[in-house]
Amino acid sequence: MNVIRLAIADDNTFALKTIVNKLNTLPGFKVKTTAFDGAELLQHLDSDPVIDIVLMDIQMPGLDGIETTRQLKRKYPQIKVIMLTTFDDDEKIFQSIMAGASGYLLKDESEDKTVDALQQTMNGGAAMSPSIALKALNLIRNPYAPGKESTDFGLTKREIELLEQLKAGLSYEQIASNLFITLGTVQKHIGNIYRKLQVNNKVEAIQKATGGRIV
Repeated sequence: MNVIRLAIADDNTFALKTIVNKLNTLPGFKVKTTAFDGAELLQHLDSDPVIDIVLMDIQMPGLDGIETTRQLKRKYPQIKVIMLTTFDDDEKIFQSIMAGASGYLLKDESEDKTVDALQQTMNGGAAMSPSIALKALNLIRNPYAPGKESTDFGLTKREIELLEQLKAGLSYEQIASNLFITLGTVQKHIGNIYRKLQVNNKVEAIQKATGGRIV
């Protein structure tokens, strides 16, 4: 059986360790290199470009996942890229596809679905989480206009993660558990989100974030 050789780029140490540990225990996969940002990944590939698939975090400091993918595909067109993200955002999907990504997965996909996605990608498929696939279909029906940029209202990456989980209907306690933070920290973030979005409650926050294409 041919081994699928992987590289992973993710600035979240915990997320990176989790996926590396998961994949290294599965037959048929080998994580050859990891990186905490796009620039580091490209340096590793310059030293050893014998990689089949890169799992690419979409939001990283410095060189983000989309620009890294764009540069990677120009230099190593044979390497396939699957974007990993917590966001099923129209703009990010459009930019990732245009940059040359072969797939787009949410980070909370199950182990089985991640393995299936890797195998599909190696066989020439385009692996996507169901919600991403729906967004992609909508993009075909209603093409994204690059000139119409979304606004993040100054929200941090963590605040957007909280909004994603609020939109999914999770309680503050569940969010705290998922993000490994205290309930008090969740409440503090929520207060900051309301202030930045200029809203007074959760429903208004989700509506405004959805309308602004943040979540």
